Amino acid sequence: MGKRRIGILTGGGDCPGLNAVIRGVTKSAINRYGMEVIGFHDGFRGLIEEKFSFLTFESVSGILNQGGTIIGSDNKANPFQYRPHDCGKDVHVDVSDQCMQFYEDLGLDALICIGGDGTMTIAGMLMQKGAKVVGLPKTIDKDLEGTDITFGFDTARAIATEAIDRVHTTAQSHQRVMLVEVMGRNAGWLAMEAGIAGGADIVLIPEIPYDMEEVLRVVRRRNHFGRRFSIIAVAEGTKGIDGEQTVHKIVADSPDPVRLGGVSHAIAHEIESKTGIECRVVILGHVQRGGSPTPSDRLLGTQFAVKAMELVDKGHFNCMVGLQGCSMVAVPLEKVMGKQRLVPLDSPLIDAAMAVATSFGVKEIR
Repeated sequence: MGKRRIGILTGGGDCPGLNAVIRGVTKSAINRYGMEVIGFHDGFRGLIEEKFSFLTFESVSGILNQGGTIIGSDNKANPFQYRPHDCGKDVHVDVSDQCMQFYEDLGLDALICIGGDGTMTIAGMLMQKGAKVVGLPKTIDKDLEGTDITFGFDTARAIATEAIDRVHTTAQSHQRVMLVEVMGRNAGWLAMEAGIAGGADIVLIPEIPYDMEEVLRVVRRRNHFGRRFSIIAVAEGTKGIDGEQTVHKIVADSPDPVRLGGVSHAIAHEIESKTGIECRVVILGHVQRGGSPTPSDRLLGTQFAVKAMELVDKGHFNCMVGLQGCSMVAVPLEKVMGKQRLVPLDSPLIDAAMAVATSFGVKEIR
């Protein structure tokens, strides 16, 4: 019987901690289980276009503290809706059978898919075609079902919190309202936790559509009592009680074509025009996804990776590794596919924030 062989890919957008996971999977596969490891280049595109390399102990050494991913990523390549290079822009084809044939030709015993909800959905669809899949939860949005935390989130939260910390001084010096817009898509975890940690006066998240009159009331009240500046943490997916999310652009050839962003400018305009208080907007964008991962994300990524290899060794497939409480668990992919984990309105963090007079842009949360 020959060596067992696994494949690994990083789908979706990059984020801090991916290399920690690649390292953890590769080293534990080789050191503990004597397996071979193939890294597919640029996410599912590597599986589609048959681009890969063998990962060794040496090739993954020294990457624990590096951001990004050494095998590349791609948030457009989907085996079930693939746009070939030589076809028209709007032509998409299903090449999943071709991918499964390549999977078989390589003699893979398992495929480790690292990514967010889009990656897990594709992984689940490949699972239904016969692939033996184990998923690992990566996203700065922390919006995956089945896990309390995702690696990449802690680093993004630290970056966003530091940004909020830094705008305090300029806001106070110039008596301005500073709006710091962070990522998160439809989930407000990042804005909420960074906003609370950074001492934001108002936190606006998608789960709680804001009332502009309440936002204005808070800003005016602070100004009236001598606090002539305000800090507002804004999630990119935020919307008003009578509005819609602000779309920055549409990426037609992406499985998730809507790119949110820019809502802070509309809010700033309203505040300036109705209060006369000068506003400034800071949109963090991809800064949140770059750079070296925090120690927490390095530890979490390593633990996720080792648990994934334990599941592979035991023949436990078609699941995603999740952290629930203090335990690493195997979550069936069916429970993750096509779902998003949003901030619950009864979150203890919301209650704690309101207790210290942080506003969520509404008089009452329902």
